[in-house]
Amino acid sequence: MYLTVGEHSVRHIRRVVRSLLHEWELPGLVFAVELGVGELVTNVVRHVPDRRCTLVVARRTAAVRAEVTDGHALLPRLRPDVDEESEGGRGLALLDAVVDKWGVSPGVGGGKTVWFECGFPDAVHPVAEA
Repeated sequence: MYLTVGEHSVRHIRRVVRSLLHEWELPGLVFAVELGVGELVTNVVRHVPDRRCTLVVARRTAAVRAEVTDGHALLPRLRPDVDEESEGGRGLALLDAVVDKWGVSPGVGGGKTVWFECGFPDAVHPVAEA
């Protein structure tokens, strides 16, 4: 999905993600994926000058993967030293706390892709017994 995002876009994108996860019968992942996508899109709103990005949410064999790609070269970083009175800087720490894995890949032409994955709950993807 190609987007130009604004301050109110995150709320609408979260609704789309929630709907998609319910359609896939993965309600146990709604909180993490919705929060993760919301944080990544918020970073585009705050830090990408043209506010353009691509959002992909994909169901994989054992996980849901989300990717947000933009044309801005500045790579995000986890900031462990955020002042407790600060209103920003906690997005990647929140992402790190609720998803199974995440990362940043430099893109072609100077942009980047920030991605994360959330594994299926055991009830959805049972482990085979030995």
